[in-house]
Amino acid sequence: MTDLVTDVLRQHAEDAFADELAALAARDDRPRPERWRLSPWAVATYLLGGELDDGTVITPKYIGPRRVVEVAVTTLATDRALLLLGVPGTAKTWVSEHLAAAISGDSTLLVQGTAGTPEEAVRYGWNYARLLTDGPTREALVPSPLMRAMADGRIARVEELTRIPADVQDSLITILSEKTLPIPELGTETQAVRGFNVIATANDRDRGVNELSSALRRRFNTVVLPLPGSLEEEVEIVTRRVEQLGRSLQLPELPGGAQEIRRVVTVFRELRAGLTADGRTKVKIPSGTLSTAEAISVVTNGLALAAHFGDGVLRAGDVAAGVIGAVVRDPAADQQIWREYVEGVVRERDGWQDFYRAARENAR
Repeated sequence: MTDLVTDVLRQHAEDAFADELAALAARDDRPRPERWRLSPWAVATYLLGGELDDGTVITPKYIGPRRVVEVAVTTLATDRALLLLGVPGTAKTWVSEHLAAAISGDSTLLVQGTAGTPEEAVRYGWNYARLLTDGPTREALVPSPLMRAMADGRIARVEELTRIPADVQDSLITILSEKTLPIPELGTETQAVRGFNVIATANDRDRGVNELSSALRRRFNTVVLPLPGSLEEEVEIVTRRVEQLGRSLQLPELPGGAQEIRRVVTVFRELRAGLTADGRTKVKIPSGTLSTAEAISVVTNGLALAAHFGDGVLRAGDVAAGVIGAVVRDPAADQQIWREYVEGVVRERDGWQDFYRAARENAR
């Protein structure tokens, strides 16, 4: 782990919430799996939030069904790997990072899945200068994040597993089933020590480059992260994340935020569902995902506009352009869907005339 740096743009979870993790560890007297920094109960409390008996407030990192978090944490205490599955914007990466931070104190053992992810990213590579000089030796070997996690008994993370080529995906099978990584060039292997496990994430809407083989899928316990169940829940999620991002970006706290957050979330939820919140009007569904993560981005960008180019109050005009950009992904089809929604729903909604004007102006 590197020394704590307070002025980085985005701190790792174990650094950003170090005080909460330390407070939980100090008060946590429940059984802990070997090499876990916290007990399963404390890990769940860290993610879901709560108040300790000494009055310390643990802020929620995930707002959603408690049972989802409990199943995820329990899985990591067994020999099964964890697959977090869900549509874009359901906090898969966020939950993965915080689970690793709470369990291992290190969320950085990460493999980012892409269509070009090589096998070396999952297994190991070589320092070719030393390889040419000394031949295959331990000193010439470059361990992958998974190999390091196996040796240290920590949690490794694999992001966007279904984007990784099938033959590279299959490199995980031996690691997950046998808990060992053969190194045939050296005639040896790395065996996982207690505390090791893997958290993978996958998007169940955009299937990515390759589906998981049945052999690999059997090595995971799959936990589906749902979309926020209610408007209030999603508003709370967006509000908390916008506040955190605003502090990180050193944006001033602006009045008007609560109203515009509620509007953005309402628009996204109605267009996702194809139905207005009162259940009276059907609307067409655009091609974009309109995820909670996108709502957070729209509001954060609106805050920056209001702070640097506005009057210091977050207004409809500051978020309208971002909403349109999120909705209109396919100019041919989505533009008409957005226009019908604005004229048929937004125009008639009490108290939304400023948003209606801003939507029309930004759509020109």
